[in-house]
Amino acid sequence: MIIMNKKAAFYTLGCRVNQYETEAMIDLFTDSGFEIVDYSKSADVYIINSCTVTNEAARKTRQIARRAKRANPNSLVGIVGCYTQAFPDEVESIDEIDFIMGSSGKLQIVNKVSELLAGDEFDAEIKDYKELNDYEGLEVKRLTNTTRANVKIEDGCNQFCTYCIIPYARGPVRSRSEKSVIEEVKNLCSQGVKEIILTGTHLGAYGSDKKNKDALAELIEKILDISDIKRIRLSSIEETEISDKLIALIAEEKRVCSHLHLPLQSGSDKILKAMNRPYLREDFIETVEKIRKLVPDIAITTDIIVGFPGENNESFSKTVEIVKEVEFSKIHVFPFSIREGTKAAEMKNKLPGDIISAYSKKLRDVNEELMLKYQRKFINKVKEVLVEEERDHRTGMLTGFTDNYLKVLFAGPDAAQNSLLKVRLTDSADPHHVKGELVD
Repeated sequence: MIIMNKKAAFYTLGCRVNQYETEAMIDLFTDSGFEIVDYSKSADVYIINSCTVTNEAARKTRQIARRAKRANPNSLVGIVGCYTQAFPDEVESIDEIDFIMGSSGKLQIVNKVSELLAGDEFDAEIKDYKELNDYEGLEVKRLTNTTRANVKIEDGCNQFCTYCIIPYARGPVRSRSEKSVIEEVKNLCSQGVKEIILTGTHLGAYGSDKKNKDALAELIEKILDISDIKRIRLSSIEETEISDKLIALIAEEKRVCSHLHLPLQSGSDKILKAMNRPYLREDFIETVEKIRKLVPDIAITTDIIVGFPGENNESFSKTVEIVKEVEFSKIHVFPFSIREGTKAAEMKNKLPGDIISAYSKKLRDVNEELMLKYQRKFINKVKEVLVEEERDHRTGMLTGFTDNYLKVLFAGPDAAQNSLLKVRLTDSADPHHVKGELVD
């Protein structure tokens, strides 16, 4: 069905998977004749791809929906995705919302919107999360930014960490077919994409629904064989899912980025057990040691939740100890916040806000020290930088990332944008940037 003279706007909250799915929905609307406009502009249809990881994310989703209705009271406003899937009654009660969809059915979203525009009734069928058993074949055909692209290869999570609502919002693990992934990567390469980021709700579980522990490494090998992609980067992956084959690929293949994001969450075994994490402190350390034996200079980044119920000075100090021992190149610090619907929300011994803030500040200070320490290993070395399509807004300099996730600022012509160039790293400017100079 082709819709003429209608405008659609999209707003994405949350993770790379949501970003990917929004791009795919934009393609569907574009193919059906909609003009895509910025969310700040007046549109006939507003789609909010929601996040429900925290109460704050849900609050922001509601706020954005109300903003859209104020911009155009006659518009259709819809919320789709995780928030709707996990809390459909809560979302449906928002006065400004005209329709909702859960984590499935996005392939039919244009048809649903077309029916509403024609004056038909809309029946929001939200499946139970346990019934989300099929991988929905959304795919990205075209991009506005062609430096890098997210490629979703998996959906769902079976872990049920006590702080996390995502299994209820995304359902069980299901993997995308190799053929579909490779076809999309080849299409993105033809559009000039230099780097793809393989992503999923639980990336390391790719292939586990088919009982194949090496599925991710095998997929990467096939992408390298069949496509011209310059770089493959992995999004977040559990340390329990790092296979020997995957480590070997990172060590041997220059096109596989020397960077792994391994969520630690806590350095205390007591807290890890309370979180229902699938490893203990020493397991994590052993995995990192195994990786660094083959890839000594790899960037290992992580997530830490600070202030989980029951955490005290002793357990927090264990987190600080392991962070320094592992020498992460970057830490994402998340102060614990209650998410209704999770087991952690019902736990006792919750920490007061001032203690959580103090722990967070301490860990962020350690993070800055470690970021600088990692950067300094590469000063005066030449690294290949993938240059962004836009200059750094503060300095006007070109900016880009090395394969090991160092952000580099350097002087150069516009013609260098969206290119892989050799840059000598000259100075550790601050914890978040390295200065460099082009190598002739």
